[in-house]
Amino acid sequence: MSIPNTRHREIRPTHPGEMLREDFLPDYGLTVSSLAGALGVWRQTINELLRERRAVSPEMALRLARLFGNTPDFWLNAQRAVDLWEANLAVGENVKRIKPLNVA
Repeated sequence: MSIPNTRHREIRPTHPGEMLREDFLPDYGLTVSSLAGALGVWRQTINELLRERRAVSPEMALRLARLFGNTPDFWLNAQRAVDLWEANLAVGENVKRIKPLNVA
């Protein structure tokens, strides 16, 4: 049994690109180019992620987890939090109008 979280988060969750930009790159002494090379992706892909214009995909989560020694779930959960927050802003009022079904 779980307890539903009915509170609305007021501030946007931290985007994985911001985590990379503010925490991981400085701590590891990486540049956009060196991160892209280490991950085996285009520099533009990393640039878009760091500027929060690209979401972390499952493939990218695998690459980041391998490089930084954490898990793909870490990256995907961070992205999921941002996605759900943005979706709630976009369609939250429409979703509230849906009436839950009861078991017959």
